[in-house]
Amino acid sequence: MTTALIIGDLQRGITGGYPFVRQVLPPLTTLLPRARAAGVLVVFVHFALRGNGSDLPPGNALVKTFHESGDTFHEGSAGTEIDLPVADEDVVVLKRRASAFAGTDLDLVLRARGVGTVAIAGVATSAMVAATSYDAADRGYHVTVLRDGCADGDQAMHDFFVDKVFPSRGFEVVSCADWS
Repeated sequence: MTTALIIGDLQRGITGGYPFVRQVLPPLTTLLPRARAAGVLVVFVHFALRGNGSDLPPGNALVKTFHESGDTFHEGSAGTEIDLPVADEDVVVLKRRASAFAGTDLDLVLRARGVGTVAIAGVATSAMVAATSYDAADRGYHVTVLRDGCADGDQAMHDFFVDKVFPSRGFEVVSCADWS
């Protein structure tokens, strides 16, 4: 089976606006060429909402605050551009919810490439990474979470997920340097 590296929400509006995010850029930047050379499918997932608000879920205060922050999360704005080097062979997926699978064609792309294992990185550990990991497992993928490829605004929350929650779900948790 083929492997995919899914990197979520490392986009300019997030890396520029949330200092905790910047710590994951060096290990992932180092990992990308190694992953591509090994034939891993690299998938970048970025988050954006329509400027007119037509994709806002009613009563969801968190998503509403993202929309109200303006261009940081509006589709087509500079804030939603990936903040890591994207190669021609990489796949870029636009999402509008926490999980990279929710309402996207990610599953279709992975299945078309024969992917059975996914390594997941990005921000936040307790949001995008957790939601995407659960969704991937529910769809039958083997899940690995890249410990130093993820971050959360609350370090204790990050540690709780990578030390307790993800292993209890049967997910492998490794560093970017140790992932093969």
